[in-house]
Amino acid sequence: MSQAISGPYAGRILSDLGADVIRVEGPRTDVTDLFGVVTDGRAGMYAQMNAGKRNVGIDLAAVGAPELVRELAAQADVLIENFRPGVMDRLGLGYDRLVAANPRLIMLSVSGFGATGLNATRRALAPVIHAESGLLARQADLDGRSPSDLPMALADTVTGLHAAIAVLAALHNRAVTGRGQHIGLSMLAAVAASDDHAHAAIDGSQEPYSSRGTIWQAPGGPMLISAPPKHAWVMLSRRGLIDDPAPPGCDLDTKVALRQQAIQDWMTAFPDRASLIEQLESAGIAWAELADSSDVFTGGAHSVSLPGGERRVVALPYEFSDASVTVRRGVARRGEHNAEALADWLGLTEAAVAALTAGGALIAD
Repeated sequence: MSQAISGPYAGRILSDLGADVIRVEGPRTDVTDLFGVVTDGRAGMYAQMNAGKRNVGIDLAAVGAPELVRELAAQADVLIENFRPGVMDRLGLGYDRLVAANPRLIMLSVSGFGATGLNATRRALAPVIHAESGLLARQADLDGRSPSDLPMALADTVTGLHAAIAVLAALHNRAVTGRGQHIGLSMLAAVAASDDHAHAAIDGSQEPYSSRGTIWQAPGGPMLISAPPKHAWVMLSRRGLIDDPAPPGCDLDTKVALRQQAIQDWMTAFPDRASLIEQLESAGIAWAELADSSDVFTGGAHSVSLPGGERRVVALPYEFSDASVTVRRGVARRGEHNAEALADWLGLTEAAVAALTAGGALIAD
């Protein structure tokens, strides 16, 4: 019962790992269905987040709809939702009510800023969390430019990964205790927990910090060295590849400028790219080409073909020695599995499904 990326991505991960995931989809269009090439009625981003799931269309405003969801939750191991705090309770689908019918239920609630506090009910999309987490201000400060957003929904994706981890941990815990539990996960907390430079903020460090690579001009086009300029200088100078051009006693700004120019001059002095790469490799310095995103997936790399169609979606990165992980069905239309899934989960007959459809609780494209 989630929209956009954070919840659906967690469900996609669990589906690829073997869970029978039912996406409960309402009458409103999911925002991810507005991004990408439309194939068989679904856009690329929606497909990426929801491939492999069965789809049951439920209008929660209709008579009988909350009761139907409660019946599904009574049979489920896990329920994932990312409504704003309080919405599930108002629908009669809060954790206390659901767990009373299914004590083994694990319910994960994703929010932007947590379930309580002044910001609890704020609308929180990924760009909001990018800004509120300090990532954008740090990036702008390090680059000496105006802040701008990230080119991917990092906050959503990181939250989805933490959501899957939390669910799997709760399932292990349930195997010991026999009980489910309610998990709260805020996007802001997920990003904060994933910030490898959080220590600097916690310790109150005043030193500019960065673990980012630096782009340099090189024969054949730009190239990245996996270090900020200061550390790149240390690696190159310690190996005797560059002499220090800074005169003794010069001020720090002059020293930094001269050393950076020395690195750039060293990079462009090679007769060709292969010679530069050979030198970097021999010095043990990590480097990278500036690939285009399409290059990463060329030839089907890092993607998987959906069953029954030609569309490909990004693949999960896990390589198990004694298990398979893949998308097991295509991308469903809204309500495509109303009859099938409700028969499997609840034993509903075709007549019962038809009655729910006639009453407006079940919807389908």
